[in-house]
Amino acid sequence: MGAPTVEESRSTRDRLLIGAGILAVTALCWLWIVPMARDMYGPMTGPSAWMMAATWDLRYVLLIWAMWGVMMAGMMLPSASPMLMLYGTMARRGPSAGSAVAGVVAMAGGYLLVWLLFSAGATLLQAVASRLLLLTPMMEAANPWAGGVLLFAAGLYQFTPLKATCLRACRSPLSFIMQRWRAGALGALRMGVAHGRYCLGCCWALMLLLFAGGVMNLWVITALTAFVLVEKLAPFGVHSARLAGVALIGLGLWMVVG
Repeated sequence: MGAPTVEESRSTRDRLLIGAGILAVTALCWLWIVPMARDMYGPMTGPSAWMMAATWDLRYVLLIWAMWGVMMAGMMLPSASPMLMLYGTMARRGPSAGSAVAGVVAMAGGYLLVWLLFSAGATLLQAVASRLLLLTPMMEAANPWAGGVLLFAAGLYQFTPLKATCLRACRSPLSFIMQRWRAGALGALRMGVAHGRYCLGCCWALMLLLFAGGVMNLWVITALTAFVLVEKLAPFGVHSARLAGVALIGLGLWMVVG
């Protein structure tokens, strides 16, 4: 084999930059999540000390929104990495695509924008639930009934046509890109938003389970992250979604009835 061409070298460089960027952003999110979660279930004198605030003023609302946003980025970005890597590869082959790395950054930005909007909604829901005393100061469901309803609802959603449609799109990055390809950074941003909407449609109910198990419960965060990866990337992901639905419904009924 001969030496790689200039184009091959640039393509390899772009793939490495994209992969390193995804890994770096994910790692930074978890480097913020883990110490805060550990401190919250410990002395609460370190990274999570600000959660002891008694009132939902503007500063506290923005911090809660940031907390949700960082969690969603850390939990969801890894499952979008095949889409981002594939987009980068195809962008390199376009006649006027420009920088593949810039396009991936724009696409990732659109994807994360959707989850930032979800985080705003989760922040509002948390504020309302806290005011109604449905959440404890530890950001957990205040009673088994509330947690059971969330589990039951999330389990039912696993069997809905919307869930199936969104999961199919998330599991088929090539099909998504071929159908929704748009050139340029703005086009990549719009593609990221579109993919983020499918991802949101697939996972929003699972993410709300954080209220059932504890918004900053590290075990729950890790388990949900792992399940989302399996559901979207593993060959048996579709079947795991249905099995999880059965398990969630059963657990939800047990918590409500028990």
